[in-house]
Amino acid sequence: MTGILDPVTLLGYFGSWALVGLLLVLAVESGILFPVLPGDTLLFVVGMVIAAGGKDGVDAFAPLWQVLLLAPLAAIVGAEVGFAIGRTVGTRWFGPGNRILKQSYVDDAREFFQRRGSATVVLARFVPVVRTLTPIVAGAAGMRHRTYLAYNVIGAVAWTTVVTMLGYWLGQFAVVQKLIEPIFVVIVVASVAPLIIKAIRARRVRRASSAV
Repeated sequence: MTGILDPVTLLGYFGSWALVGLLLVLAVESGILFPVLPGDTLLFVVGMVIAAGGKDGVDAFAPLWQVLLLAPLAAIVGAEVGFAIGRTVGTRWFGPGNRILKQSYVDDAREFFQRRGSATVVLARFVPVVRTLTPIVAGAAGMRHRTYLAYNVIGAVAWTTVVTMLGYWLGQFAVVQKLIEPIFVVIVVASVAPLIIKAIRARRVRRASSAV
């Protein structure tokens, strides 16, 4: 599992097909029932790699314009699949005994959705795990597809563009280029930390309730 959470390792798996790998991960993480893939970190890392490509031993990636064009499309398609899953089977695949498709993921997405309404489809793009479950919850809740699609497009374009360009901008600086690998590590830790903290808190709550 740790390998797929490391953006460098994950891109390395695909080799010369790294762009295809990026698009595949974005599509899957955007609504196809696998909420632990590092979409944010991949986009950020790709932006940095594009900026530093061909320098100091860093391999060149795809052109920036290709990523900015294709990444939103992959995210939109993935979320549309998630919406269709929610519309047809709801959230029945999630349950307390499922370690991957956890009921708590759905509960978090529902709470996020209830607080922010339709804008959740846009805002959730920037929240790991929630962005994967939001399309499913929206479909299960009976949200109009036309409305969902509009927010989905806006959210996908905003998310992929902002995160990729942030990485690309930072990758322009020579000092950042020399620290690419440590930065990768920090990004991975920052992405995984919320999931770990939440799991620890949930375990403490269970222990406290069982001790009563």
